[in-house]
Amino acid sequence: MNKKVAVFRKEHFNAAHRLFNPAWDEKQNDAVFGKCNNPNYHGHNYELEVKVVGEPDPETGYVFDLKKLSDIINENVLEKLDHKNLNLDTVYFENINPTAENIVIVIYEILREKIDEKFDLQIRLYETERNFVEYPV
Repeated sequence: MNKKVAVFRKEHFNAAHRLFNPAWDEKQNDAVFGKCNNPNYHGHNYELEVKVVGEPDPETGYVFDLKKLSDIINENVLEKLDHKNLNLDTVYFENINPTAENIVIVIYEILREKIDEKFDLQIRLYETERNFVEYPV
């Protein structure tokens, strides 16, 4: 019998970005990205959910120590993205448009390196209360 359990950690960060394709002219960028193409950037209050799936450890009863998970997220994601301009202040989006889709993939890749492969990992990122993305699906 499968005894896998999912544990979740919710975090929050604020960041600014501009959606823009440098290969396009301003007219095409405006048509595709609208207000999100503001040359002076715009910001979001992101909600981040990290899901870790595995079997509870027989000694601790934990799937994954949520304090350790919080520390990993804070050190490797929040300290690098919170209160940053994603386009200008991070290495992650030097050549990648910082859409919610790309941000969630970057966060997944950062955390995947820090969390043992024996655990399944999924990231959900809310850009607004109504708009969110998940990776992997």
